[in-house]
Amino acid sequence: MVPSDPPTERAARHVAATDGKPAGRRDAAIAGHRADEVAARHALGGNDERAVAAGLGALARMGAVSAEDLATALTAGTPTVRRRAAELAAAHWRGNARLDALLGRALDDDDPLVVEAACFALGERRGPMGRTRAAEVVARLSTVSADHPDAHVRESAVAALGAMGDPGGLAAVLRALGDRPTVRRRAAVALAAFDNEEAEAALRRCLQDRDWQVRQVAETLLDLPPT
Repeated sequence: MVPSDPPTERAARHVAATDGKPAGRRDAAIAGHRADEVAARHALGGNDERAVAAGLGALARMGAVSAEDLATALTAGTPTVRRRAAELAAAHWRGNARLDALLGRALDDDDPLVVEAACFALGERRGPMGRTRAAEVVARLSTVSADHPDAHVRESAVAALGAMGDPGGLAAVLRALGDRPTVRRRAAVALAAFDNEEAEAALRRCLQDRDWQVRQVAETLLDLPPT
């Protein structure tokens, strides 16, 4: 059997074949379908944020994206790249300590879409998290759920608190029941993660909410017949 060329040699030939120009978005997307890791990584070296984001997605598609790839994108990328890295972290991250810290930092990002993606990733987190770190994450998500000016971000933070189910997040979920309808709906769903009298009492109050979808969520979770 003839051994395959080392990755460094294949990468060098790829760069030469493209005249050293970074891959475009289309090239990066095709690389993901062809499982061409060299071409996908070539896309990460350019200045086109959409191509870089596509390169990250291509690596994820072939199962080759690493924690280091995501960490680099979260720290050095444009908003589009940071957002894509956070989205991918939700599916490909299993408790890497560096990503843990970077996603927490992303909750302070200037771009609300990055913050929204970071909330989602933290809510979907899998793997062990120390008690102190978990408390920090819950506290940060609680602040975002209450204070962020973008309702979509507040909704995502509430969803993350529900997904985590940490008792420390209940107060923030209860507070979110006074927000706008979309956030209240998410908060009502999040209450399912908290099995105590306070959460059940809040669900019963949701039965009187002005928004019919909030009422419907409460009816479902309380196993009541629809009104």
